[in-house]
Amino acid sequence: MISSGTMVEFETIDSEEITFGNEFIEVARKRAISEDGENIFLSLTRGYFADDGSRRYKSNFSIPRDSDVIEFITDTLPEMNE
Repeated sequence: MISSGTMVEFETIDSEEITFGNEFIEVARKRAISEDGENIFLSLTRGYFADDGSRRYKSNFSIPRDSDVIEFITDTLPEMNE
């Protein structure tokens, strides 16, 4: 666990994204590194492309790498789309 008040560096290990219109959603596996240790987690990020083509991020949601949590999300999302 990384404590508050500690400088944290984030590293993207792997990512995939889908673009829709001028926006995108990125699914990534990231690593948070601090002097207290490191934590690997999953991240869902929504953003858009600015006029100059640069990426702008609007919101981010992290998901623990817990098989029960991931299974719940992957089972529930299709049901919510019906």
